[in-house]
Amino acid sequence: MTPASRLAGLLTDLLGRPLPFRLKAWDGSTAGPADAPTVVLRNRRALRRLLWQPGELGLADAYISGDLDVEGDLAPALSQVRRALAGHGPVRPGARDWPRLLADAARLGVLGPRPVPPGGRARVRGALHSRARDRAVISHHYDLSNEFYALLLGPAMAYSCAYWTPKSDTLQTAQEAKFDLICRKLALEPGSRLLDVGCGWGALAVHAARAFGAQVTAVTLSARQHAFATAAVEAAGLGGQVKVLLRDYREIDGGSYDAISCVEMGEHVGDREYPAFARRLHGLLAPHGRLLVQQMSRGTVAPGGGAFIETYIAPDMHMRPVGETVALLESAGLEVRNVEALREHYARTIDAWHDNLREHRGEFTALVGEPTVRLWELYMAGSSLAFAERRMGVDHVLAVRPDGDGTSRVPATPAGWYPEGGA
Repeated sequence: MTPASRLAGLLTDLLGRPLPFRLKAWDGSTAGPADAPTVVLRNRRALRRLLWQPGELGLADAYISGDLDVEGDLAPALSQVRRALAGHGPVRPGARDWPRLLADAARLGVLGPRPVPPGGRARVRGALHSRARDRAVISHHYDLSNEFYALLLGPAMAYSCAYWTPKSDTLQTAQEAKFDLICRKLALEPGSRLLDVGCGWGALAVHAARAFGAQVTAVTLSARQHAFATAAVEAAGLGGQVKVLLRDYREIDGGSYDAISCVEMGEHVGDREYPAFARRLHGLLAPHGRLLVQQMSRGTVAPGGGAFIETYIAPDMHMRPVGETVALLESAGLEVRNVEALREHYARTIDAWHDNLREHRGEFTALVGEPTVRLWELYMAGSSLAFAERRMGVDHVLAVRPDGDGTSRVPATPAGWYPEGGA
């Protein structure tokens, strides 16, 4: 019996149904349906990783290390296999399965010490959402390399969901459309005081100052983002309008801002910490001041995004259904005026980033190495599917701090926000 046929029989029994993919083993043998995605086991170590760590993380380690591969485009293969297994839950060996598993593993020469995980896992310590730990988490992901992100994100340098319209159909123009939409929702005008919490590489801050005349305080925890954003502000000649701070949101001084933007930063705040975060944002706003939160949403299953995301991408992240975020903002004294779902926009944005990764693969590899490139290939493919298949969402939540008499000064209709006709 060939390695592929032996594995196919074992997996068929574990799944309780025919294999939804084709297997190609290290010796060239194959098994499984010919018209299904082909999973390639480059060596026995791929199986050893799964034996030691069954499930999502073991598969991710095997893919990142190059021990396991997928022929053709990764995203369609992941989607097809996921659909075939939908409704059956994770496949985990039970106590009765292990004797056969170990016997087959011995026949295949798979048994051995636990393989070393590939590089790229987050190593963070300390109390959850302490300031030091939050700083380390942000540094793990966002300080990878400014050159890496410039290749991935393009000239906009915006690592967040873009806004695609008929007139904004490239990544650059879609990101600019997102910046415009945020600024219009916040009613920015010359002299408006904007606080940009989690400013990234400063793209929104520069846009708000240059296109809308705002006076911007931009805040980030990432040292490399801070350096890049500071240089971008100076290069744009906006040093008198934009101030970039390397600071935790809990350390922001002052208040009475006319507007606050928080673009995909709230996911990093933490579950227990979010009510205090919302109250802090309320306290930083002047009466009638507006808050625009662009934030990812997720159901109650794996609010951190799952084992792969929590281990390699963004440890300590917490997402919730958008309705719960709305309730938390309102409990802090804010009035939520508008919620706009952008889920389909995010799938398209991530696909554009993935295209950049493919197009410049050699340059990415030279910058960060092959395992990190494979890690990001897996991240891009899986994330796009999560939004396309409604396992994740992303929303604009516009809120206002009402005056003492309850007035908001927010227009009764949002028509002025969409000069291009919206999405």
